[in-house]
Amino acid sequence: MPEEFWANAVFSVTPTILVGLIFWFVMRAIFRADRTERAIYSRIEAEERAKLVDASTAAPVTSEPSSKA
Repeated sequence: MPEEFWANAVFSVTPTILVGLIFWFVMRAIFRADRTERAIYSRIEAEERAKLVDASTAAPVTSEPSSKA
């Protein structure tokens, strides 16, 4: 009788544990992908901001007098 109890207990808990592990791996992959995407986006945004600053400092702004008649 005890052998049947433990076999039933193992077979009852195993699917729950497997589904939990699959869920954990999927969520972990999603979070890592999101973190990586945010880091890459931040790096690209910083590069674009640096280009914008370089472009604005490299080309002096010439203001012509407005000719309103």
